Amino acid sequence: MRHVMIFFIFTLFFVPYAMADNGLVSVKSSHGVEETAARLERVLQEKGMTVFIRIDHAAGAKKAGEELLPTQVVIFGNPKVGTALMKCRQSVGIDLPLKALIAEDETGQVWFSYNTPQFLDERHGLGKCAEVLKKVDAALGNFAKAATMP
Repeated sequence: MRHVMIFFIFTLFFVPYAMADNGLVSVKSSHGVEETAARLERVLQEKGMTVFIRIDHAAGAKKAGEELLPTQVVIFGNPKVGTALMKCRQSVGIDLPLKALIAEDETGQVWFSYNTPQFLDERHGLGKCAEVLKKVDAALGNFAKAATMP
């Protein structure tokens, strides 16, 4: 019974802030798109991660004469971790480096979204890399929290 109560309390407090759908975790941000992306880049650099590029999809849409709500993607990784995953199954390279989508929805709410390591495991069969995936999962959760919380 205690486990059920703990699960209920966890769900009550966590679900409003994060949703998982189709292998995608989306976390509400307390900041705008630009600030959330900047906070993510800072924490990634502090943790020794490589930030490869930051893509502003709304700016690209504007150049094409279109409008798009603020939407950015930060592409980042750690070659040591990525290499370990690709040694388990090279096909995971199609999903590496990792990406974070930071986007404003129609209501003005900003979301920080990323693929779950479980999704990568299901897609590529990374069972031999279970320990690496656990570390990636924890790191992604920490990065999302650092970028989105007040």
